[in-house]
Amino acid sequence: MQAQGIDRIQGSSTVADWDKRYAEASASLFGDAPNEYLRETLARSDVRLSSALMLGDGDGRNGRWLAQQGIAVVALDISAKATALALEKDRKSDVSVERLTIDVDDWRPAPGQQWDAVFMIYLQCESAVRNRAAARAGAAVAKGGWFIAEGFAPNRSGGGELGPGNLDLLYERDDILAALPDFEVVQALKGWTLLDEGIKHRGRGWITRILARRR
Repeated sequence: MQAQGIDRIQGSSTVADWDKRYAEASASLFGDAPNEYLRETLARSDVRLSSALMLGDGDGRNGRWLAQQGIAVVALDISAKATALALEKDRKSDVSVERLTIDVDDWRPAPGQQWDAVFMIYLQCESAVRNRAAARAGAAVAKGGWFIAEGFAPNRSGGGELGPGNLDLLYERDDILAALPDFEVVQALKGWTLLDEGIKHRGRGWITRILARRR
């Protein structure tokens, strides 16, 4: 079966393509509701956040929902069009999110800048780029803070309805965890989930989920 979903996000050669996709979409590519794993994480009794960093927030669904919970959010995305849409939706929702249009491979936190949590939700870029971003962002998590990730994973048994066809864009759980040496793994799972997130994430996908806490 031909893999569906997004092909790649990072890299300057794809910026125009992603701007075009967001500009021409008849509905939100990935929906307006937050990711379910993000919501499940926030419902945990041991997760209490006042600040968060979003690595790749598209048109803003996850960062906006976090801001609605009273969390100070910084959100990154490579697409200027997606960021503009996110800011417009933020205004309509009467919330404020600090949004930066930037490739995660070019992003660096300011000296001393820290967050209670970093979210990497379907940031589908080359594995080397993603793992470098995870390492930089993880180093900016406060002690006792969290790193949360969900993304399409390699399915060695074959099959799958969603996800990019390029295997380098898939989440290798152990590679991400290797980028987070100062973290204790609370949850690291692979398996099927049924997604209903906009017009691009609708169907069954083989995913990995990671929840880790900085020591």
